[in-house]
Amino acid sequence: MSNWLDDLGLEPNEPRAGPSFIERVRHAPDDDDYPIPDNFGGLDRNLLGQDGEEEETRFQQLIRHWINERQAPDILPGQEMLLGRILDHVRKQSDDVQLLRADPDSSEDEHFRIMLVQTEIERVKFVIRSYIRTRLFKIEKYARWISANAEVHEKLSKAELDHARRYARLTEYHFNQSVLQSFPPQQRSLADNMPFMPPIVPAPDKLRPVFVHARQECPPVQLPDGTSIAMEKGRISLTPYYVVEQLLLRGEVELV
Repeated sequence: MSNWLDDLGLEPNEPRAGPSFIERVRHAPDDDDYPIPDNFGGLDRNLLGQDGEEEETRFQQLIRHWINERQAPDILPGQEMLLGRILDHVRKQSDDVQLLRADPDSSEDEHFRIMLVQTEIERVKFVIRSYIRTRLFKIEKYARWISANAEVHEKLSKAELDHARRYARLTEYHFNQSVLQSFPPQQRSLADNMPFMPPIVPAPDKLRPVFVHARQECPPVQLPDGTSIAMEKGRISLTPYYVVEQLLLRGEVELV
C-alpha cells in the first residue's frame, strides 16, 4: 500500500494539521474497537435526576414529552419545571465552554471535547425550541377554545395562558373589523355552529387515531366498537386518542 501522505501531495517538511496529528491518525485503532467511556462528552449524564438513576435522563424525558406533544391532537400539560432545569444546565455548560475556549493552555484533546459538548448543547436546544414551537402552534390554533375552557388552563404556564387570551382577543377583533361587522347582526357571532359545517371555534379532535407505545403493563382499554385490548408493555397499537388519553397523562404510554 502506497504512503497516503504522498497521495495527498504533502512534502516531508511541509507544515501539517498539528503536531504529530498524522502519525496518531496513521496508528489509530479502528473506531469499532476503541472503547468510548460512558461519560465522554458529559452532557446527558449531567442531565440525570437527583437520585442519579440512568433509566431515563432529563433529556430523555424531554424527548418523550416533545414527541408526545407533536403527535397528540390535544395540548398536553406543560413541562415547565423540567425545561427550567435543563435550561439551567445548558446555560452552565455554555459558560464552561466559553471559559475553556478562552484558556490558552487548553490541549487539543480538550478542544475536541469542547466541540462535542457544543454539538450536544445544540442538540438539546433544538429539541427545546421544537417543543416550545409545537405548544405555541397549538395554543394559537385553539386560542379561543382554551380561553373558554377553564380545565385546560392548568395545562399551561402563566405566560402561555396570557398569550392564548391575548391572541384570542386579537383574532376576534380582527374578524369583527374585517368581516363580521358587514354581516347582519344575527350572523356576527363567532360561537355559531351551523349544521354540516365545521365549527368556527376549532377544538382538538380527540377522535384522531394515534400510534401508542405501552411503557409498562396497562389496564385494558375499550375501543369505539366495544372491544377491548390489553396494553402490554412494549406493545404498539393504533387507537383513537381519547382511548389512551388518561394513560398518556399518567405516563404509562407514549406516542410514536
